[in-house]
Formats: sequence, C-alpha cells, structure tokens
Amino acid sequence: MNSPSQKMRSVSSYTSAKGIAAIVGVGPKLGRSVACKFAHEGYTIAILSRDLDKLSQLADEIACEAKAQVFAIRIDCSDCKSVREAFEGVLSLGPVEVLVYNACESASYKPSNFMSIRPDSFQQSLAVSALGSFYCAQQVIPGMVERGRGTIIFSGSSASINGFAGYSELSCSKFAMRGLSQCLAKEFFASGIHVAHVVIDGAISTPKLVLYRSSKEEESTCTNSTCFMDPDAIAQSYWHIHTQDKRAWTQELDLRSPYQRF
Repeated sequence: MNSPSQKMRSVSSYTSAKGIAAIVGVGPKLGRSVACKFAHEGYTIAILSRDLDKLSQLADEIACEAKAQVFAIRIDCSDCKSVREAFEGVLSLGPVEVLVYNACESASYKPSNFMSIRPDSFQQSLAVSALGSFYCAQQVIPGMVERGRGTIIFSGSSASINGFAGYSELSCSKFAMRGLSQCLAKEFFASGIHVAHVVIDGAISTPKLVLYRSSKEEESTCTNSTCFMDPDAIAQSYWHIHTQDKRAWTQELDLRSPYQRF
C-alpha cells in the first residue's frame, strides 16, 4: 500500500495553480472550516494532524463539499523529524502559499492547580504550540521568500495575551507562539510574507450549529450555546487576512462572539 506522500506525488500534477494551503491541527471545528474556505477559493489543501484516520475522513468530506483536491497527512508537531517528513509530502504537491497553524495540545476547561502540573505535560504543551509553530514556519518560509509572497496565520486565544490562574500550560505556550508571530511578521514583511496572529476569544462551535438569538431581550444574556463562535465566520476572517492589500496588513486580529461578556 502506498504511503500518503507517494500517493500525493502521483497526483501532484492535478493540484491547483493557486498553490497549496496547509492547515496544521485540523479537527471538526475551526481547522475544517478554514480548509473548506480555502478549498472553495481554489486552493489545493493539505490538512495535517496526529490522527490520520479521522483526518482522512475529514479530507474526503471537504473534497466532496468543495470539489477540491484535499490531502491528509499525519504530523506530530512536537517532533521535528515528523514535521520535516510531513512537509516533504506537502511540498511535493507544490508551493505552499498559505500556512495556518492551528495545533494546540488538548487542555481542560477546568483550571489546574499549579503544583499538580507534571513537567512532561508542561513541556508537551510548549512543544506543540511553540516548537511546532517554529518547525512548521521554517519549512515554508524559504519557498515564500523565494517567490516573494505567502501568508502564515497562527491561531491564538485569550490565553495568548492574558495569563489566567490555573492555566499556566496553555498561557505559556500561547504567549510563546504569539511572540514568534510578532518576530516573523517584522522580519519577513519586506520579503512579501504576511504573518498574522488571531486571538480567538471564546469557545468554537461545530459548523452550521451556531445558535443565533432573535430578540433584544435574549441578546442581553449569554448562555453556553449562544456564546459559541461560528468557525465558518472565523475562517472568513482568515481569508480576509490572506487577501489583504500589503499596504494595510493586519498583524493581529481579535475575534469574539457578540454575545460574550467582555
């Protein structure tokens, strides 16, 4: 049975002339929506995550929905070798015009006592958000510099800009990724590479399941269901970043639900 990279090389001649949009950290919410948006806009899509079985199913769904070429590639963002091998497959498809880094180590919504955090758990969180984003950016930036264009978008959260009691692992890893985004934005602006960090301040729903309130009385309150952010709407903001005029590039964007209490 052919490996994913061998299969991709055999069909690389059929990829879009627009190039590749590589989405790292793809699940059924935001990653899927971003992949769908760029697929609908004519890009060949490479979606990457650790669970290849689930990823392959998502690739089939997106390809069918968007009538596009979508390739599933396994990656462990905390492992430099895994990232390098994964992007060998991605780059075999063609030039990466867009990199969206959406990977994050799973975190509990419940705060954890600082003294109960295991060192290996803390290291893994840093490895996925900070090292993983570093590894992936290094794979695509040389080609972007050579072509004089490209977009890199990092998915952050409210924990990227504020530390919260009980969320040391998440905040430290997200702070680091935000710092990387700012450094790359300044270093590679002149090379034509648009680097942006998106602060997603709120929980994200699955596509098409976001509930909207109709009355002003209801809009004045916020429940768990109505505060969920629409991943398709977030994906539209990612597309806007990618298509911005260079004379007015966004380097950080703050997104939240209108029903969320500030």
